[in-house]
Amino acid sequence: MYGYSVFSILRNGLSGQKHWPLAWRAPSPKSNYDVVIVGGGGHGLATAFYLAENHGIRNIAVVEKGYIGGGNVGRNTTIVRSNYLLDGNTHFYEFSLKLWENLSRTLNYNVMFSQRGQLVAAHSPDQLDGFSHRANVMRLNGIDAEVLDRDEVRRMAPYFDYSETARFPIYGAHWQSRAGTARHDAVAWGYARAADAHGVDIIQNCEVTGFIRQGERIVGVETTRGKIGAGRVGLAVAGHTSTLGRKAGLELPIESHILQAFVTEPIKPLVHQTVAYGADHFYVSQSDKGGLVFGGALDGYNSYAQRGNLGIVRDVAEAAVALMPCISRLRILRHWGGVMDMTPDASPIMCPTPIDGLYLNGGWCYGGFKATPASGWCFAHTLATGAPHPLIAAYGLDRFRTGRTIDEAGIGPFAWLQ
Repeated sequence: MYGYSVFSILRNGLSGQKHWPLAWRAPSPKSNYDVVIVGGGGHGLATAFYLAENHGIRNIAVVEKGYIGGGNVGRNTTIVRSNYLLDGNTHFYEFSLKLWENLSRTLNYNVMFSQRGQLVAAHSPDQLDGFSHRANVMRLNGIDAEVLDRDEVRRMAPYFDYSETARFPIYGAHWQSRAGTARHDAVAWGYARAADAHGVDIIQNCEVTGFIRQGERIVGVETTRGKIGAGRVGLAVAGHTSTLGRKAGLELPIESHILQAFVTEPIKPLVHQTVAYGADHFYVSQSDKGGLVFGGALDGYNSYAQRGNLGIVRDVAEAAVALMPCISRLRILRHWGGVMDMTPDASPIMCPTPIDGLYLNGGWCYGGFKATPASGWCFAHTLATGAPHPLIAAYGLDRFRTGRTIDEAGIGPFAWLQ
C-alpha cells in the first residue's frame, strides 16, 4: 500500500536507515506562489493537500518556522470524536469524523485511526439527563450516540471506582461508538507526503517575520529565508495566531494557554475506549505501546511555552486516581504541553479577515486535532473561492461583534461539567 516491499524494508533496516527515500522534498522557496499557508501543522498541511486535491491549485507553499510535527499536531492526546451539541459545531465535527474514517485510504498513508469509541462518565442524575439531551441532539443530526446506565458502564469499564466510598459515583455515561484515536505524527506525515506529491512546497525552518503589502492588500510574507509573494495568505499557526495576526495589524479575541498531556509506563490492555471524566478535567486512552495517555485542564496563565507546571500535573493525577484507583501506582514517564488558542466562546475562527488577501484559521481551543481533516477541507475551499465553506459559516470573526457566538463552553474538559 505504501510503496515499500519486504525486501526494501529489510535492506534499509540493515543499512542503518541510510537509503530511505524522503517522504517529501526540501525545496528552497520560490519568489511567488498562488497561495502561501503559514503553519506546517495538521491544519496547514491538510489545507494545502485539499487545495491541490479538490481545487487543482498546486502552486502552494507551506512555510513552517520549525519542523513538520513539532507543534500542536504532535502535542495532544489524539482523541477524535463528533459529540458536539450546538449548531455550527455539530455538522462540522461530524463531517470531520467521516473524513477520518477514510483518511488512510485518501492519503495512501496509515494514520492509525482506531474507532474504539468514547465513554463519558456521568456522576449525578442531572448530568445523565444532560447527556440524554446531547445524545438526542446528535441523533437528530444523524450522529451516533447512546446513553448507558450504570450496569452497562460497569461491563464496559470495570476499572472505574464503583464502591460506596467513590468520590464521584457512576450513574451512567454518554457513548459514541465511532469516536477513537489516531497517531498524531502519522497524520502530519501523511498530509505532508500527499501534499508534496501534488507539487506543494513544504518549507521548514522558515519563520514568518512580517507581511508584504500593496496598499491595503497583503501580497506575501517576509521570512527568515527571504520574501515570498502570494496571491493569498492563510494563517494556520495554532497557539501563535494572535502573534502573527498582530504583525498583520489584526487584533484577535484570542488568548494563548498551555494544555498538558501525559503518558504512563506501559501496562497490559486496560482501557479499551477513550474515556472522559464528567466530574473533573480528565480524559484518557491507552496507546498501542501500553501507556495510558491522558490530559486535563488548561494551565491557568498565558504562555507560549511547550511545557506546563507541576500544579496541573498534581490536579490531573488526582482526577485520574479518583476515577480509576487501580492506576494509582503507575509512574508517569513524561509530559508535554501544547499552546492553545482560546477564544471567548471556545469555538474556532475560520474566515477571510478584514485585511484583503489574508485568511484566518485559528482559535481551535480543545478541538484542533479532531478537526484536522474538515478544517483543511473547508479552509481550502475558503482560500480557493474567497468565501467561507457552508460548514464554517458560523465561524466568522464578526460573530464576536454581532453576539452570534457558539458558546460550547470548551467541549473538552469543561462542557461535561454543565
